[in-house]
Formats: sequence, structure tokens, C-alpha cells
Amino acid sequence: MDKKYLIYISSTSDDLKAERLELARIITELGAHPILMDGFDITDPEDKRIVRKAIRESDYFLNLTAFKGGESIEEEYGWAIKARVPVLALIIGEKARWKESKKEKDPAAKNALVEFKKKLEAHPHDSWMNLGDLKHRALALISREMNLNPRRGWVPSNERVEPVAANELARLIRDNETLRSRIRMEGTDIVKRIRSQMRQALRVLSANRVSLSFYYVQGESWENNRSFRYIKLFRVLVPELTSPRTIADISHFLGNILNPDLDKVVRKDFPTPSNSVKKIMADLALLKLVRSTPSTPDNELWEMTEYGKEAFALHRLRQMNRNLERNRERRAETGQQDD
Repeated sequence: MDKKYLIYISSTSDDLKAERLELARIITELGAHPILMDGFDITDPEDKRIVRKAIRESDYFLNLTAFKGGESIEEEYGWAIKARVPVLALIIGEKARWKESKKEKDPAAKNALVEFKKKLEAHPHDSWMNLGDLKHRALALISREMNLNPRRGWVPSNERVEPVAANELARLIRDNETLRSRIRMEGTDIVKRIRSQMRQALRVLSANRVSLSFYYVQGESWENNRSFRYIKLFRVLVPELTSPRTIADISHFLGNILNPDLDKVVRKDFPTPSNSVKKIMADLALLKLVRSTPSTPDNELWEMTEYGKEAFALHRLRQMNRNLERNRERRAETGQQDD
């Protein structure tokens, strides 16, 4: 069955027209359906009921915030939280260039916006500086959430499972769970060994670095040589490599994501050196995190392996556990109790 996700886009509208359209385009390209309720006014009781229902039935709630806020987007956020819809946030960087006419003027409104952004930062989020940057940040954030937190989604009515098929599927699921339980019990040493290998791979990624230079549209040579830890490159590449990508694609992606000078635009073709990108992919392949498949005689496609996805999940789990421990330590220091 072809499962589709519904993604609700929440933001102020007058100041983010182009950005909202870009998000809708990206979501559509990912095979999902964007929900934009621009024609509804939540101060109207009937419209409010419809918008709230749309949020409740969505698979993900995506908030886009710049320098304006309002009760409407905070109310939509509250509905998503109450309905337990996963929240994603794209929050503009404080140093982003932005028209003064598109910023809050009232001090109280500014403070309210700051507090709202703090709430959003408690969920999977990323910051963006301009429309070009937003495209890549949004793609990475949404793809990663779809991969790590899959939702129920929906299917066309002609693809729904008939009752007999549903019963058979339920039986197979039960049998599969029984088999998985046996494997977990009988194969404990295997699981431990695989996880140990993953942890070692993550340590290798954390301990090693690679240099990348950048070529800009107005440039005449490579600039801004920077050293990056492999673990950072692995983190940013996971969502990008959920589907096959060429070396040119990966170079373009890394050039935009890692560009250290946002005042300059990287060139379209190979903004980062192809030989450096090939080295990165070869090193990740040695750790079995990615694999290549021939595309043409002169090219190849790279994608994340299932082992690589599991290693990334292990990495994220360790990060979240560390954050949990830090929060507990801070609460203990201030005498606060856990919620």
C-alpha cells in the first residue's frame, strides 16, 4: 500500500509567503501532503473547529517561525500538543537578515515570541538563515523525522485492506513477534556483538576528521577550508541518503548545509571537492554505514544501509539519554523535582 503522510504547516502568513510555498513544495516532493489553512480564520468558531480537526488528523505538525508571532500559531501549537501530534520546528536564526517591517515592534510581543521559540526548541528543530538555507534544513528535518518516527499515515480507499486480509495480517504479525522474541532470547550475544560494533563505529567517527573547502558563485578558487568530525557528517547525511544520491548530489548538499559563510552563495556544481566527498563516502562504507550501487559506467549512487540507520538511531538514543541526565542534574542542583 502507498501510505501518505499529512503535514500541517503552521506559521504567520504575511511575512512568510515564499517560505510557506517552499515548504509545501518540499513536502509534496517527499510524497506527503501539506496542509495549509490560509483561507480559515480561527477566531471564527466554525473555522476554528475545522482547523483543529485538520491538526488532530495530521501525522506531523510543522511550525515555521521568523520574527513575528501571534496567538493563532501558539493556539495551533497547543492543539497539536493536546492531540499528541509530533511537532517539528524551523526557527529563523537570530543573525538572519530580515526586513524590519517583518519584525515585531511591541516589546511584549517580542518577549512572547522568545518564550514561544523556547517551547519549540523542546521538539525536533533546526534553524535557518534564508530561503535557500530553509530548503535544505526542512528537507533534512522532515526526512529524518519520517525515518525515525514513522506515523500511521493514510492510504487511498481502493488500497485499504479487506477484513480477511487484515485478520491474516494480524496473525502474521503475532507470529512474527513470537519469532522476534525467540531471536532476542536466543541471539542475545549476537545482538550485543552488533551493538558493540556500532558503538565502535561511532567512536571511530567521533575521533576522526576530514577537511572540506568551499567554492562560491563569485569565487575564483577554493575557500574556507574547514575540518569536520566524521560523526557530524554522518549525522547530516543520514536523512539525505535515505534515497540514492550521486557524488554530485552529496557535494551540493554538504556545500549548502556546512557553508561557513552564509553571506556567500556556493556554486551549483560541486561546491565541495569531489575527491573529498568520495573519500568521505569510502570511509563510511568501510564502517558499513553506506553502500554504493552502479548507476552508469561513469557514476554510482550512494545510500544509507539499514546498519547505518540503526547506528544513527543508537547515536541519537545516547544523545537523548545524555540530555536527560543533564536535565536531572540541573534539576537536582536547583532543588526541582522531575515532572
